Amino acid sequence: MTALILALIAGAVVGLTLGALGGGGSVLAVPVLVYLLGFSPAEATTASLFIVTATSLTALFAHAREGRVRWKAGAAFAAAGIVPAALAGAFAAHLPQAVLTLAFAVVAGLAAARMLRPARSSAASPSASSASAPSSEASGEHRPRTVRVAGAGAGLGALTGLLGVGGGFLAVPALVAVLSFEMQAAVGTSLLVISVNSVASLATRAAAATTLDWAVVAPFTAAAILGAWDGKRLAKKISGPRLQQIFAVLLLAVAAFMLVDALTGLW
Repeated sequence: MTALILALIAGAVVGLTLGALGGGGSVLAVPVLVYLLGFSPAEATTASLFIVTATSLTALFAHAREGRVRWKAGAAFAAAGIVPAALAGAFAAHLPQAVLTLAFAVVAGLAAARMLRPARSSAASPSASSASAPSSEASGEHRPRTVRVAGAGAGLGALTGLLGVGGGFLAVPALVAVLSFEMQAAVGTSLLVISVNSVASLATRAAAATTLDWAVVAPFTAAAILGAWDGKRLAKKISGPRLQQIFAVLLLAVAAFMLVDALTGLW
């Protein structure tokens, strides 16, 4: 009963964060599964991928209904990450648990640091970008942008496959910086990218026949899906920066704990 309650609470938090911020919530899923619900790191990353896939698809549907998903650009970004996600998912099964924990702690810390960083105003970016697009393509700058999109998409896919995180905390700023998306479109489109990468990695891990405790994973996922819908509403009531700050502080504490645990395991 205790495990069920923890799974429901943790799932709700993951879903709320993912629905409100378009990413970040999945970073909490792995440490919760490992330290509170008794999963091994390998089991936790696989279970996290399932949770992230189901929750991201739900949140994607909600954002798509409001026209906040740019399907063509998002599909191109996601396509670059499919193969890296699958390969990294297969490679993760051969890594020691302490190494996986250490890598996850580093990624969680980086995610928290990025969320705490003051957001740069991009109000003029979309208009500036659209105004300069013809001249950029004429001068040969379209190809470097394509390379950046492919590189960012591949890196995000590898991260998803290796650690079982959606990577929304990286996808959103990448879409803003590389493709000059406004924030709302970046959040919605990032959910498409996360969903594709998670499915690709999950397919690879499913082939390895990893056994999961569905009595925990199923309620965790259900609570996360419901939380994603509430997170979408929450984003309209509380400012995005405030939500990010609260979540980032929690994530820093989790990262520090995991770092100590990983280094203890390695030594």
